Amino acid sequence: KDTFCNRWLTTLLIDREKIAIDRETIRLSLEKHNIESRPLWKPMHMQPVYQDAPYYGTGVCDDLFDRGLCLPSGSNLSGEQLNNIKKELYTIFGY
Repeated sequence: KDTFCNRWLTTLLIDREKIAIDRETIRLSLEKHNIESRPLWKPMHMQPVYQDAPYYGTGVCDDLFDRGLCLPSGSNLSGEQLNNIKKELYTIFGY
């Protein structure tokens, strides 16, 4: 009762087996409606400064970066803003 969600980070992952749309298409569609979003953080081994460094990963981070999108979040979003984001996502996903 003494806590609240600060909505610091809200993300989605695209299940390619169920949805034939990619992260960038979603991002650009949201942008057309003045809704800012961005890809999940780029893995360190993909950063130019580390291009010559050895990489010991399994590819999970690459997959998350490719399929993940950070949505607008924060405790200062109004109910109207949240509903607009939801409405646009429903439109994009065909609900």
